[in-house]
Amino acid sequence: MTCVSFYDTKPYDREYFENATGMEKLHCTFHEFRLTTETVASADGAEAVCVFVNDLLDAPCLKQLYARGIRLVALRSTGFNNIDLGAAKALGMAVTRVPSYSPYAVAEHTVALLLALNRKIHRAYNRVREHNFSLTGLVGFDLHGKTIGIVGTGKIGRVAAQIFRGFGTEVLACDLAPSLEWAAEHSVHYVDFPTLLAKSDIISLHLPLTPQSRYLLNTETLAQMKPGAYLLNTSRGKLVETKALIKALKTGWLGGVALDVYEDEEGFFFEDYSGEILQDDELSRLLTFPNVLITAHQAFLTKEALGEIARVTVANLLCFSEGKPLLAGSILAP
Repeated sequence: MTCVSFYDTKPYDREYFENATGMEKLHCTFHEFRLTTETVASADGAEAVCVFVNDLLDAPCLKQLYARGIRLVALRSTGFNNIDLGAAKALGMAVTRVPSYSPYAVAEHTVALLLALNRKIHRAYNRVREHNFSLTGLVGFDLHGKTIGIVGTGKIGRVAAQIFRGFGTEVLACDLAPSLEWAAEHSVHYVDFPTLLAKSDIISLHLPLTPQSRYLLNTETLAQMKPGAYLLNTSRGKLVETKALIKALKTGWLGGVALDVYEDEEGFFFEDYSGEILQDDELSRLLTFPNVLITAHQAFLTKEALGEIARVTVANLLCFSEGKPLLAGSILAP
């Protein structure tokens, strides 16, 4: 029976994995702490590890895992910027991910963030609970007729675009590999990135973090956005340079910002710091703006997505255990 060490797990992870088909064929140990070079010894005795977005599998960590007999790293996420794939390939370690768990979960959360921020729903909710029924300061705007810029038209970006089209918006899109047939079917118009920045009332990011996309939104590109435009990011925190974002908010250049990810979220997201002083000045500053709404990387958190993450991950672990080929489409290395 193959032994697997799970890292950075929460109660909802365990619930869905323990109920996944085939789990009884694996010997699993669930750890709440993250996998790093400092915690790698906890993988002793395992043949595979299962990790999430904030586990850090750099070259030193992978080398230590390999030395301990680990031959498979199963990511229970779509993104893989937290693992050194070059190092994994050099070691001959297999790496898998969940290529698509639920584009609807992330796309719907993106739209929910925009609606809550625009219509001040979070502020109105708190007011009413305090018996304050005043509407002053709660004015929003119609989405109908606005221009939405979708950066990245993979599965999530396409679903988000289609939802926004349902609001009667014009949707512009930008992608290195445009889906032209899909765009024609849904009346989405591809443009270059500068044009999207200049014409969009709302910009939503739906692309992976790569060396090329890191700080895609920075001082220069934020300045190219329309005055008063909204920015949404439910993809990866490092797509946006936080210092530049704060400056754009302080000057009033941006009308609003909704984030489900943050540049340095690894030290904070998924944990409870409600009884402590937040030791991140930039995150603390973002939380002071009335036109900023932040959730803690929860866009993926639906029953359907959690079930699919568990299903695909366990299937790959079983293939590894039984010496069968790993699932096509999920293999990152070798």
